[in-house]
Amino acid sequence: MTSPRIKVLVAEDEANLAQILEQFLASRGHSVTATNDGRSALAALRAEAFDVALLDIVMPEMDGLEVLRNIRADPSPPEVIIITGNGTIETAISAIRLGAYDYLSKPYRMAEIDVLVRRAWEKKQLTKENALLNERLARKDAVPEIVTQHAPMRAVLSLVERVAKSDSPVLISGESGTGKELIARALHRLSGRSGPLVDINCAAIAETMLESELFGHEPGAYPGAESQKLGLFELAAGGTLFMDSISELELRIQGKLLRALETGTFFRVGGTQKVEVNVRIVTATNRDLTKMVNDGGFRGDLLYRINTISVTLPPLRERSVDVPLLAEHFLKQYGGASGPRLSDEAVDALQQYAWPGNVRELRNVIERAVLLATGGTIYARDLPLGNAVPARPAESGNGAAEDPPQLSLADLERRHIEAVLSRVHWHQGRAASVLGISTKTLYRKIREYGFQRPK
Repeated sequence: MTSPRIKVLVAEDEANLAQILEQFLASRGHSVTATNDGRSALAALRAEAFDVALLDIVMPEMDGLEVLRNIRADPSPPEVIIITGNGTIETAISAIRLGAYDYLSKPYRMAEIDVLVRRAWEKKQLTKENALLNERLARKDAVPEIVTQHAPMRAVLSLVERVAKSDSPVLISGESGTGKELIARALHRLSGRSGPLVDINCAAIAETMLESELFGHEPGAYPGAESQKLGLFELAAGGTLFMDSISELELRIQGKLLRALETGTFFRVGGTQKVEVNVRIVTATNRDLTKMVNDGGFRGDLLYRINTISVTLPPLRERSVDVPLLAEHFLKQYGGASGPRLSDEAVDALQQYAWPGNVRELRNVIERAVLLATGGTIYARDLPLGNAVPARPAESGNGAAEDPPQLSLADLERRHIEAVLSRVHWHQGRAASVLGISTKTLYRKIREYGFQRPK
């Protein structure tokens, strides 16, 4: 087996000894950085991620224990080994209480240093693995099943299974509420990657904060940034970063994202040290990115980079065969085994409805129907379907069913948003939750369709 390449910081005020330690550890295959005072050591630890730090206690400007105090609250501090020529029990206890991995007195053998560095690295790896296991266990029950009998949707799931093991970027396209996040979670779960799944909705974060959320920042990068912050790229190391609403990224951040994907490196906001990271990118959008490229709103080179594998989810109105299955699934989820059942006319109404909000809207409709049900059966009149599309075709005078109105998708969306706003008395936060979109997107739709709040 290949020995791990451990990143080690050596902080030793005796220049000759620092050089000897650096050469020895480098000869053992480690990546070593050496400094000769505490302030330089702290600056190096804040600028770059190290696995292990060897800190001499007696150093100019700042001693080793003070450096340890400063870094112990950092997001991902290194394991620290304290070295001193004035070894006392009190000093050892202080170092251990501050979180040091171990304590070593001069004179020492070089072999001891190598063994301690490797053991400290192993402890850091175990700590990371335990955190990942806890994160996986926390997510395990929160991932709902993808229920379908629709052939095109089954083909999508088959594609997901085939490409999950790949490290290639995946772009998931589909209308809001079609299950893009579920597909992203399935891709990560089946990938076998050891790192976590970290997600971000690009439409829900202010543009001024989005770069810092993705790439992190250094202390003093902007007013209020008092300490170092790890970005989502670093938090997702070894795993998957899921970026929903990728179309909402401003062009400047698109350029930085493209470079990070191409080189596997990036700079934190306000930083000068490159950060290397191994992350698989999964993105999602409900907009036509090709059209956005033609209109100048999205970078073509970034689209090619994130679109190595393309997954397109069909809307629920094309999956009418799945509506009863999904309704029963959500009915059990919210009502349990003893909850109400759906009448035949209710199932018929659900299948007749156009579902502009897709599966998310169906879930919300069933949840509300279960909460408001007064008996053991849910009827069509109990379903909060709004008035966007009639539940069933109207009967003409001669008994024949009239054709339903031919509405464009934009008209369906406009009518549905208007109906939801009316139902929640124009509470925009609640309306956005029902629609499954961000308040920012809802505000844009209100302006786009010219809605006016009633007096």
